[in-house]
Amino acid sequence: QVQLIESGGGLVQAGGSLNLTCAASGLIFDNYAAAWFRQAPGKAREFVAAISRGAVITYESDSVKGRFTISRDNAKNTVYLRMSDLKSDDTAVYYCATGKIASELWMGTRTPDYWGQGTQVTVSS
Repeated sequence: QVQLIESGGGLVQAGGSLNLTCAASGLIFDNYAAAWFRQAPGKAREFVAAISRGAVITYESDSVKGRFTISRDNAKNTVYLRMSDLKSDDTAVYYCATGKIASELWMGTRTPDYWGQGTQVTVSS
């Protein structure tokens, strides 16, 4: 049974930082690219960042580029999202996901194979 469990969400003031963690189990983690998505109230889920299986390639959405960094530790079956200079527009539920190819997660050409349950990030202005 595959599980992706996110943690690290919370309430932070604008300009602050948060670090999200996604722990994976039940799959051969380094066979999968990983990504973060988010969904704000009343809006569609959107791509945030993706990382290739070997962590060589990363993609970020234009809205977070330069502020968010995705990374992974395959030895720990974990993917991270370091978020800095947070803005109120970053308020959303953040989801971890895995798929075969990072570029497909980035472009949305293929649905992720697995999803986590999400963690709430709230940025107060």
